Amino acid sequence: MEEELKLLGMWGSLYSRRVEMALKIKRVKYEYLEQEIFHNKSALLLKYNPVHKKVPVLVHNGKPIAESQMILEYIDETWKDNPILPQDPYERAMARFWAKFVDEKCVPALWKSCMSVGPEREKAQEEACELLSTLEGELKGKKFFGGENIGFVDIVGDVLAYWVGVLQEAVGVDVLTEDKFPVLCRWAEDFRNCPVVKENLPPRDKLLAFFKTQSEMLNSLQKK
Repeated sequence: MEEELKLLGMWGSLYSRRVEMALKIKRVKYEYLEQEIFHNKSALLLKYNPVHKKVPVLVHNGKPIAESQMILEYIDETWKDNPILPQDPYERAMARFWAKFVDEKCVPALWKSCMSVGPEREKAQEEACELLSTLEGELKGKKFFGGENIGFVDIVGDVLAYWVGVLQEAVGVDVLTEDKFPVLCRWAEDFRNCPVVKENLPPRDKLLAFFKTQSEMLNSLQKK
């Protein structure tokens, strides 16, 4: 019986895109279903992710898995070719640690450093730089977080390699720059130039317009 694999995602979602990257690395066939996540959420999304009502959701033979990092681990355990997590238990635990560090520490700090205003923005930028320095220290001496090949932490780090640069341009902020973080920026360029990554990044102009709209909406709310 042929497996049924569907991915509920959204074009500009870094979390959806990282799942697509993993599936492409694994050479797994799937059906992609674009979702509206801000207003009219589909019955399919509400059915398969009633708790968070967010993308991505991977539906494998009718069984849904939500939350991008959990999906990545599920993909790696289900399709063994081209592993994205290390086999060694310690290295595997460390990959999970740094991926969690990116999502739970770096992403909120970077978002805040771009979207807040005044003294709050300055404080957020200091915090973001401190976190990025820690991450850069982990990457030193390696091409990718996964070594010579893209791995779990690299895929989770897609936000730093692409989305943050576009967001910074949209709001006129410089936090993650080559002069401050040369190791991370070199990694980001190598990562973006990998064919499996390049073909799974959203169009820059479309993402830039999206972020500008979000920034304008936020600014108007803050002025009220």
